[in-house]
Amino acid sequence: MNKLTVIIAVKNHETLIRECVESCRAIADEILIADSGATDTTVEIARRLSDGWCEFTVHARDYVTACDFKNWAISKAQHPWVLIVDVDERLTERLATEIREQLARDAGYDGYRVLRHNYFLGHRVRFSGWGGDRVIRLFRRDDFRYPNNGADHGEFETNERRIGRLRYPMKHYARRSYNEQLEKWNRYSALQAEQWYQEGRRPSYLQLLFRPPLRFVRAFFIYGGFLDGKVGVQLAYLAAYYAFMKQARLWERWHGTDHEVDGESRSPRKAA
Repeated sequence: MNKLTVIIAVKNHETLIRECVESCRAIADEILIADSGATDTTVEIARRLSDGWCEFTVHARDYVTACDFKNWAISKAQHPWVLIVDVDERLTERLATEIREQLARDAGYDGYRVLRHNYFLGHRVRFSGWGGDRVIRLFRRDDFRYPNNGADHGEFETNERRIGRLRYPMKHYARRSYNEQLEKWNRYSALQAEQWYQEGRRPSYLQLLFRPPLRFVRAFFIYGGFLDGKVGVQLAYLAAYYAFMKQARLWERWHGTDHEVDGESRSPRKAA
């Protein structure tokens, strides 16, 4: 059977790490904790949970973007197959069994897409554009790297790669509080605006005006968010807010000023 490294990226996640690690017990030959600066007991909890049933390694480094950080972690894996599990994700028993069977059989695939069931504040989201996404998480270590384009999220390029699909889902507790939601989107919108700025993309009055309400319409009506009830209303408004923040922060990057001096605005901020 092909051996498997499970990579879990953490910071201060002591309330989440236990269930995440325990969901991987049936399949992991190595638990690799990629630590971006934990100051609580996250790493010690993971170490204690892994003791006696698999290899356990910790690698620490500063976090820049998710893609950059995960590429670095992939390079540290000891085994030829890697499964990336975010600390807010859980493998179901059926998915763990399916992964074990696929690795034992070696059907000739280079990687597999995994279906995620997404949860918002503990509620399963079935529509709103959150109903279920398939992401490549199980793959041959030496064949895949995320794009280093400065974005905080990205997908593997699959050119000339044989990609299979796993049948059973993992659970993704995407957001557990509004504090977490807004903190992440503050970071994501800044990174996206910076990428657009470096590419020379300029802010648009029409994008500022129309993209947010169009995102609401897409999430609530086209993606069926109204079927998610009150959760769907919130997700539609959040989609509009996030669209606005990306456009607004692009405008800030081109035209934002520090403050007024003698009644006149200072010149716009320049790229570092």
